[in-house]
Amino acid sequence: MQHALTIEYGDDLLLALGVSPSEFADEARLLLAAQLYSRGRLTAGQASRLCGRERVDFLVEVSRLGFPAANLRPEDAATELAFARR
Repeated sequence: MQHALTIEYGDDLLLALGVSPSEFADEARLLLAAQLYSRGRLTAGQASRLCGRERVDFLVEVSRLGFPAANLRPEDAATELAFARR
């Protein structure tokens, strides 16, 4: 089942940002996905689907926006490093 989120805003916001409605919607989806990903609430795959981008493109954009591209918790990172050493 698909759900939709509606955010109301006026033309004044679009004028202040200098973007079209579709550009604003794309950026808002990306920023929401990036924030949920950086908090560890979504995987990179889930976040990329949320904002309608390919996973690698999402990770590049996340990094460009200043969010960490990897969201491993310390205990997960230790597990990954141990696996890589084998």
